[in-house]
Amino acid sequence: MARVTIRYWAAAKDAAGLPEEPVDAVTLRDALNTVVASRKPDSRLADVIARSSFLVNADPVGRAAKESIVLDDGAVIEVLPPFAGG
Repeated sequence: MARVTIRYWAAAKDAAGLPEEPVDAVTLRDALNTVVASRKPDSRLADVIARSSFLVNADPVGRAAKESIVLDDGAVIEVLPPFAGG
């Protein structure tokens, strides 16, 4: 199991209630499930994560299965919700 840091941006930061947090996980899926499970059932975090894209150590995850992304100790996961702009 790896100790990783999850960093939240924009709407993810608002939904998480903090800019980043440490998590113990084996895969990206494990890390995301852990943070969602740690929130109250009415938290918006699960919805925001479902719409987000992710970077692991600055590398885009893209459409890869989250359970196939194995995390190394010290990895940094960036949660990037869709951005509005114009």
